[in-house]
Amino acid sequence: MQEFPRILAEARLWQIVALSLEVSLTAVVLAAAAGLPLGAAIAVGRFPGRHALIVLLNALMGLPPVVVGLAVYLLLSRAGPLGALGLLFTPAAMVIAQTILILPIIAALSRQAVEDAWREYEQQMRLLGEHGMAAALTMLWDIRF
Repeated sequence: MQEFPRILAEARLWQIVALSLEVSLTAVVLAAAAGLPLGAAIAVGRFPGRHALIVLLNALMGLPPVVVGLAVYLLLSRAGPLGALGLLFTPAAMVIAQTILILPIIAALSRQAVEDAWREYEQQMRLLGEHGMAAALTMLWDIRF
């Protein structure tokens, strides 16, 4: 008789673990999809404000999770600009918060990796006619290993 509540508790635990993994993996995939090209574009591109953007990305890597959680709460609460979506206290809200936390880390690390490779291969890329975002994505593909 006591076995039944334990089995229910164990099943609920596995549901929680599965939800946690789903939220975290979704956030990583979304952050990588946005952060990798962003970091590569910053590494290859030369534009006004580039240095300030690099400093901002590096600073955002230390963004406190509590601050992100509060900002997402304010955005998604009923009085917030995105309150009509009804996402507050849902797995989607957790994905949004985790994506915001992970994106600067992925972008800054990919920027550094692509920039290091760009210094080595810039002349070859230019001779091949690669420039701009095409060069950035080529560098990302090349340094993936």
